[in-house]
Amino acid sequence: MALSPFHLAIPVYDLAAARHFYGEVFGLAEGRSSEQWVDFDFYGHQLVIHQHPQTQSQEAAHTNAVDGHDVPVPHFGIVLQWQEWEALAERLRARKTQFVIEPYVRFQGQVGEQATMFLFDPCGNALEFKAFKDMSQLFAK
Repeated sequence: MALSPFHLAIPVYDLAAARHFYGEVFGLAEGRSSEQWVDFDFYGHQLVIHQHPQTQSQEAAHTNAVDGHDVPVPHFGIVLQWQEWEALAERLRARKTQFVIEPYVRFQGQVGEQATMFLFDPCGNALEFKAFKDMSQLFAK
């Protein structure tokens, strides 16, 4: 499946902390930058963090109940290969990352079996990282 890279620009009220989080904690390569924004290679996609006053959703996240968990909304993330997801979960655990929803596997042995984890960046932007045992089941019901 060939995908076109997406571009996502998000607000951050502490550019230095967010730059450290995406660059050092996640290990994302940094691209262009200015005093007000930084580009990152987000698994082949363009993620841009922009200096911006704190938003209402960063201050107090709304949640929806999903699979017995309170999932923060809005959120964004990426679907990784299973081994990449496991490596990222281990990297984040080793760095003592605080998860909103700890890494776990949903729908074990069922259609759509997937691993997922949720966390916030230092500015309150919610992220989800997931992986599917069978990537062809990404949209399976």
